[in-house]
This record gives sequence, structure tokens and C-alpha cells, in this order.
Amino acid sequence: MGRYLLNRLILMIFSVWVVTTLTFVLMHSIPGGPFTKEKKLPPAVIKALNKKFHLDDPLLKQYTNYMKGVITFDFGPSFKQRGQTVNDFISKGLPVSARIGFLSILVSLFFGIPIGLISALKHSRWQDYAVLILATVGICIPNFVIATVFIYFFGLKLKLLPIYGLNSWDAYILPVIALSFYSLSFVARLVRSSMLEILEQDYIRTARAKGLSEGVVILKHGLRNGIIPVVSYLGPLFTFILCGSFIIEKIFSIPGLGKYYIESISNRDYTTIIGITVFDTILLVTAVLVVDLIYGLIDPRIKIYK
Repeated sequence: MGRYLLNRLILMIFSVWVVTTLTFVLMHSIPGGPFTKEKKLPPAVIKALNKKFHLDDPLLKQYTNYMKGVITFDFGPSFKQRGQTVNDFISKGLPVSARIGFLSILVSLFFGIPIGLISALKHSRWQDYAVLILATVGICIPNFVIATVFIYFFGLKLKLLPIYGLNSWDAYILPVIALSFYSLSFVARLVRSSMLEILEQDYIRTARAKGLSEGVVILKHGLRNGIIPVVSYLGPLFTFILCGSFIIEKIFSIPGLGKYYIESISNRDYTTIIGITVFDTILLVTAVLVVDLIYGLIDPRIKIYK
């Protein structure tokens, strides 16, 4: 166990380093700089700003100094927001994005697993076909399209729900549903496929032959193994929710990490772009490790840390 965690920790550090290096190089490969859009600034002022933020240093020195900051979780100042640092953006935006993401994951699992189970139990019936159609639609349509449709019908036409901000509890409904629509559909299809295979296994027939109730057979013996593919999807699900929330946050004017990230791209705020990217990478590799460890808790037969 200890050796497995050590190897994974080394792999996580390497992954974060690769992402940080690639993002740093790509940002500095783009022609111009963060102050080139400031057309009204004279060259002397731009030169002074570059010197203040050490943008006139050799690229290797800039990279070395930035990596020192990453090690101490100091992602540097913002080039565009005076007196603000990337850490300030993360501390303000992360709680908001975390609430949206956590609720979306809960919705995906809470509805996706039962829907997939019902589809498997009603195989080749109208309920199964209805789930397949809805799941296919949910997977094929991007979440920003769903968000736009929700805003038009439920916000502008029917005026039932708020379409921007998070000033009340009902303001969470549209962004959470729009963000979780794809993952809910995918979870439902995963559970359906897994349960169709499991229900044909010999141990399910044995459990029924022993006289166990159908509910015990399905929930205790079938679903426990049927959700293993869902657990394996939690890592990519976390990534999808995290990245997809940036677009959803922008559409619904939610002050989360996505707001600062998208603004930093349009403003070419290098430190904010790199800092939030690195922070998201750290969250991702940590989530993948946690998911791998959960495998052994769900099914003791799975040994991932030999």
C-alpha cells in the first residue's frame, strides 16, 4: 500500500510538472504580451510594466521562478487585476465552482444509477427504449446548448427560474441540470450495460434459486458489481464537470473559477491562465487517485496496490 501510494505520488508530481511546463511554454510562445492590447499605453510604460512583472527576464529564469512559486502554491500576481493574485481568484472562485460541481455529480449519480437500473430491468421494453433515446440525446448535445435552451424556455419564456448569478437556491437548478445532463446520461448507459451483463451471470441465478427476493438479488448481488464501471468513470466525470463548469459559469454569470479563467484568456493574463490550469490539474490527479482507492472498498477482490 505504501509503495503504491509513493509511486502514484511521484506520477502525480510528474503529471503536474508536465502540464505546468507545457502551459508555460505555450503561453510564452504566443506573439505579443499581456500588455500589448493596451494601445493607449506608451512604449515606456509597457517596458516598465514588463520590468515590474519580470517579463523582460530570460525565459528560463521566468520558468525557474514560476516553478518555485508552484512548489509553494504561490501562483503569482495577476497582470490585469491590480492588487489581486491568482491565489485570490482561486480562493474566491473555488467554493462557488465546488458547489456547482458537487451538486452536478450528485445529480448525475442519484438519477443516472436508478435510470440505468430501470432500463436494464425493463430490457427491450418501452421504458428501455425511452432511456436509450434520452441518454443518446444527452450525450450528443453539448452542455452549453442545453444551457441556452434552458435559459430561453425556463428563464425568458416561462420566467420560472433565475438565469444568472446564485442569489437564491433556485438559481442553482438550471446550471446544475445543464452541467450534469451529459454525465447523467453516460452514467445511465454505463449502469444499463453493466447490469444487463451481470443479470446473466451464474451467481445471480444461484441467488434467485436460493429463494432470495428479487430486490435483494438486484440491489445486493447485482448493483454492487454493476456500479464498478461508474466508479471508474468518477475520475473522467470530475474532469468533465470541472472543465464544463467553466462554460456554464460564463453562460449563467456565476462567479466561479470559470469566470476568472475565461477572462484571463481574453486578457492574456499569463499567470492566471497557468495558475488555474495547474490548480485544476492538481485537483484532477488527486481525484483519480481517490477513485482508484475506492475500488478496493467497493469490491475487495480488486487489488490495485499489489
